[in-house]
Amino acid sequence: REVRAVEAAGVKVERFAVREPGSEHLVGTMQREERGATTYLLGHGSAALVRSALSALWRAPHRFVRAASLAARTRRAGLDGVMRQLAYFAEAAVLAEEMRRRKVEHLHNHFGDSSCTVAMLASELSGIGYSFTLHGPAIFFEPHEWHLGTKIERARFVATISNFARSQAALFCSPDAWGHLYIVHCGVSEPEAIDADDSGWPRSDGTTDLLFVGRLDPVKGVMVLFETIAQLVEAGENVRLVLVGDGPQRVELEELTADLGLSDRVRFTGYQNQQQVQAHLERCDVFVLPSFAEGVPVSLMEAMARRRPVIATNVGGVTELVEDGISGRVVPPGDDVALRSAIEDLARDPQLREKMGAAGAAKVHAEFNSSTEAQRLVSLFDRAILSG
Repeated sequence: REVRAVEAAGVKVERFAVREPGSEHLVGTMQREERGATTYLLGHGSAALVRSALSALWRAPHRFVRAASLAARTRRAGLDGVMRQLAYFAEAAVLAEEMRRRKVEHLHNHFGDSSCTVAMLASELSGIGYSFTLHGPAIFFEPHEWHLGTKIERARFVATISNFARSQAALFCSPDAWGHLYIVHCGVSEPEAIDADDSGWPRSDGTTDLLFVGRLDPVKGVMVLFETIAQLVEAGENVRLVLVGDGPQRVELEELTADLGLSDRVRFTGYQNQQQVQAHLERCDVFVLPSFAEGVPVSLMEAMARRRPVIATNVGGVTELVEDGISGRVVPPGDDVALRSAIEDLARDPQLREKMGAAGAAKVHAEFNSSTEAQRLVSLFDRAILSG
């Protein structure tokens, strides 16, 4: 969506990715269209990787040597680190060659980990400046292993998605680089009207419907949510939960649902396309994201844009989006007592849900609008290109 917003602002975007996504992620028309428009570096085959590396050596031996030295300095430890860095270097050679062929003026990468290593090396090989978006939280757990400071210092600029992300970036780089750390929020567009019946779970009078959208992974804190729902049901609260998404913890969570006697209260949908996600948002009463770590979740923005009150945890940059008691509730991570209290308050007060939903929609419209944020990013691109 960010790519399309940048294109709508008048920028021609060439799309690159290291590898093609699995079919399970191609759940909507937009994802399938983007797959067709994207060049996959590993799709060229191993012979092309070697050929591109040799071409880079022949074309600009000094750049090749500098890039190889940079790769050696920024590899992860151990033999595995060496092998991975060789792969990143070969991928960077393909990317550099493709960028030259297509007359790309600037390279922007959307994450700070392995793909940013490829982007940094491709920039050195090609002479084309690069930038990247820094989300967190995962990379902040291993900043030195990913040589985050080096990547920040060599980039033309870094778009951080929150004040929290910017503070972490400043912690791991030289103060000389702080001047090119900018805040560019992830954003969402104004939601379109949609039929809530597309969610596949009809409304039930007197029931408070909760919704979680995200990867089923321990970091999302879903087990705490399940324990909380079991307590609420035992206390006589009429609540249900839909989980949209999939991930490594799904089987464990399904087993926990049965163990807690929640099989008739909890529904797993697996991956859903954007229209289906929006239908779930339209029909839910409260959106819940009980994570142990986050950046600034787009799933929260989408729920708030649909005027749904949200419950989230005080981690990462969440409080830059959700104002406790105004647009939703913010609770400590892992605190089932606080989470239960927040759900109870919203379940019992439809007027409070409506008030918080309206405040959340206003917040997203004012500060997390995809068109506005794309214009901000385009301005940074223009400045980076002009600065040479």
